[in-house]
Amino acid sequence: MSNTLFKSVGIVAIAVGSMMIAQAYGAEKTDTKKSHQTSPAGKYQPNLDSLNKGTLDAPGVVQGIPALSKAEFNKANRIYFERCAGCHGVLRKGATGKPLTTKITRERGFENLRDFITFGSPGGMPNWGDSGVLTKADISLMAKYLLNEPPVPPEYGMKEVKASWKVMVPVSKRPTKQMNKLDLDNLFSVTLRDTGEIALIDGATKEIVQVIKTGFAVHISRISATGRYLFTIGRDAKIDLIDLFMNPPTRVAEIKVGLEARSVETSKMKGWEDKYAIAGDYWPPQYVIMKGDTLEPLKIIGTRGMTVGTQEYHPEPRVAAIVSSHFKPEFLVNVKETGKVLAVDYSDLVNLKVTTIETERFLHDGGFDSSGRYFLTAANAKNTIVVIDTKETKLVKMIKVGATPHPGRGANFVHPKFGPVWATSHLGDDTISLIGTDPKGHPKQAWKVVQTLEGQGGGSLFIKTHPKSRYLYVDTPLNPDAEIASSVAVFDIKNLKKEYKVLPIGEWSGITEGVRRIVQGEYNKAGTEIWFSVWNAKDQESAIVVVNDKTLKLVKVIKDKRLVTPTGKFNVYNTRNDVY
Repeated sequence: MSNTLFKSVGIVAIAVGSMMIAQAYGAEKTDTKKSHQTSPAGKYQPNLDSLNKGTLDAPGVVQGIPALSKAEFNKANRIYFERCAGCHGVLRKGATGKPLTTKITRERGFENLRDFITFGSPGGMPNWGDSGVLTKADISLMAKYLLNEPPVPPEYGMKEVKASWKVMVPVSKRPTKQMNKLDLDNLFSVTLRDTGEIALIDGATKEIVQVIKTGFAVHISRISATGRYLFTIGRDAKIDLIDLFMNPPTRVAEIKVGLEARSVETSKMKGWEDKYAIAGDYWPPQYVIMKGDTLEPLKIIGTRGMTVGTQEYHPEPRVAAIVSSHFKPEFLVNVKETGKVLAVDYSDLVNLKVTTIETERFLHDGGFDSSGRYFLTAANAKNTIVVIDTKETKLVKMIKVGATPHPGRGANFVHPKFGPVWATSHLGDDTISLIGTDPKGHPKQAWKVVQTLEGQGGGSLFIKTHPKSRYLYVDTPLNPDAEIASSVAVFDIKNLKKEYKVLPIGEWSGITEGVRRIVQGEYNKAGTEIWFSVWNAKDQESAIVVVNDKTLKLVKVIKDKRLVTPTGKFNVYNTRNDVY
C-alpha cells in the first residue's frame, strides 16, 4: 500500500503520528485511546461544523460503486466534516492533507481505503479505527463514502449575508463615553469553545465580569483600534460585535458571513480607526468587508483561482489569518491553498485595489515583528515562514523552519547576540525557530533562522513572551504524552543556552481528570502575569492558571462552572496594539 496518498499533517495527525506507525504495521500494540482522543485536541482545528447539520441527497448510483441511502450519506457526510474536511478540504481536493477525489479513491479501492482509515499511516494519517474513535461500521461507511462524488455545499452571497445581519443597538443609541468602571485595557476575552460563548474576565480581580453568547467555537477575538469594540468570530462564520463602553458590555450587532470561517480584523491605519471590519471564510472561499461599528456588509470578494508555482485552478482556497497594516489602509489576507497574501486597499471600496503577493501554499497563522512593519506568517504544510513588508507591500523572504510551524502570532524579543527576533514553535517537532527581524541594525541576521532551540516535544500551538519579560513560553497541548501536554516549557531569553524550565500548569490547576491540555499563554496589560488555559473536554473541569512572570510561581487558579473548554484568551490592550 502506498503511504503517500493519505499523508496528512493536520493537528491531530501530528499529535499521534508516532503511535500510528507501530499500530499500522503490527509492532507491539499499546493502549492509545487516551493519547489519540480527538476531543478536545482533535477539534481544535474545526472541520466545517456548521456544514454537517443539514441533509443532502445521496449521490446517484454509479456502476461498481457502493450505493448509499440518504441516511447513510448524511451520516458519512457529518463524519467527514467533523473529522476529515479540515485537512482534505470540503471538495476533497486536498489542503494540508492529500486529495481524496474519486479518481484517486476508486483506483485505491474499498479495502485500501478501509485499512488506511483504520490504521493510519506513518505520514500522519490518524488511526481512526485502531484508536477507537470510529467503529468498524463507521469506517466501512466512510470507505464507501469516499468512493462516491463529494457533495458541494451551498454558496453564501450578499443576499444570504444581508439576511443574517442584525443591529440590536443602533449607533445613535450607544453611549458616547465608557459607562462602566471596568479597566478595559486589562480585560480578557476568553473563548469558551464548546458552549459558543466568551467570558470577559477582569485582569486585576480575576473574576468573570460577564459571559456572552457568540458563534460556535470562537476562533479569535479582535479589538477595534480605539479599544471600544470587541469582535468575535465563530467557526460557524458568525461575527458578534460587542460594545465595551456599555454597562454592561453588550452585543450590538451580529452577522453570518458564510458557513465556516476563522478570521476577523478591523482597520487600524491612522484616520481609519474603527471604520471597517473584514472577515475571511473557509466556505465559501471569500472575504467580506463590513462597516466597523454596525457590521453592515459592503463587499464580498471571492478567492478562487490559481495556485502559486503549479498555476493550477483551486476551487476552495480558504482564508486563514488576516492582519491590518499600520502603514497603509490595507488588510493582509492569507489565502491558504493558493499560497497568496492579498493586500486589500480599503481606502476606496468602489474601485477596490488588491495587490497579490505570491508566496507559498498552505498559509495559516502569523503576526507582526516588533516594529509592526513586517508580517511573518506560516505556510505550515511547507515548513516555511513567509515575510511580507507591509510598508512596501511586497514579499521579503521565505524561510525554511521546522516541521509544521504554528506560531499563533509568534513572539518578539531581543536576542542577546542577534538583536530583535521573532519566534515560532512547531506542531511537527520539538524545535523553536528564532528569526532575525532587524534588517538595519543586524543586516547579516535579518530574515534568517539565527538559532534553533529544543523544547519538550511536538504538538505546540502557541509561543509567547512580552517586551517586559525575560521569558519565552512554549505550550505543547497536542503532544501525545499527557505530562508534556499539561505543562509548558519556559526559556530564559537572557541565557538561551540554559536548559528550559517546565511549569506543571495542569498540576497547579488542581484538576485531576482529563488530559488537562495547557494552551495559549496570554499576558496581562502590565506584562507581569501570563495566563494559561487548562483545556479539558466539555464534560470535564477546566480552568485558567495565572503565573507570575518574574518568579514563575502560581498566582491564582480561576475556576468557575461557566469556564467550559476555555482556549484562546485575548487581552484587550495587547490584542489591540499587536503586543506579542
